[in-house]
Amino acid sequence: MLTPSLDSARGHAPHIAFPRSARLWVAALALLTLAGCATQAPVDEGGRQAGQWERQQAEVEAFESWTLVGKAGLRTPQENTSANLDWNQTPHYFRMLISGPFGGGRSVLEGREGRFSLSTSDGRFEAETPEALMEEQLGWSLPVRAMPDWVRGLPGDHASYQLETDELGFPNFLQQDGWEIDYRDWEQVEGMWLPRRLVMNYGDVRITLVVNQWQAS
Repeated sequence: MLTPSLDSARGHAPHIAFPRSARLWVAALALLTLAGCATQAPVDEGGRQAGQWERQQAEVEAFESWTLVGKAGLRTPQENTSANLDWNQTPHYFRMLISGPFGGGRSVLEGREGRFSLSTSDGRFEAETPEALMEEQLGWSLPVRAMPDWVRGLPGDHASYQLETDELGFPNFLQQDGWEIDYRDWEQVEGMWLPRRLVMNYGDVRITLVVNQWQAS
């Protein structure tokens, strides 16, 4: 006849003794699991990880010579149109080839050492700022002087700004010069994460830029 143990008689679960080797194996497995949880950084569906933007920011700031190929959509109360954009940027020169409906067919905007010109089918025009030049000749304008920073996810150093980041530490929302920029998507280029899609709003003007290709110049 079996006699219940003291623990069983008191209503407690019986104590089960594991071999020492099994106890060590279970402890080691628990430590590995905890270490994995502690070191695994949050990752989004595109592969971005927490902390990457902070580590690469100096590299992005130094990335000053590049070519961007993409498409820009323009929406105002009067129109909703788009154009292709081929943009070459260096520290001392830029050239934007705008082709398609809101480019008036084909327009080339260039700037060098404070001199800006816009070439269209109607001729070549100059003005003191690229924004004024586009407004005069095309009837709309991009924030050209600030955009080389904004398209890389950086605020310009010419004015105060408000910057918000997402859960991974990447820029999510930037407000500067009256413009509001939402960063919607990112891609990895030259070992860096750069914006792939951003939406810029100024009053009732909305510009959506989708980057098809980043390339170092």
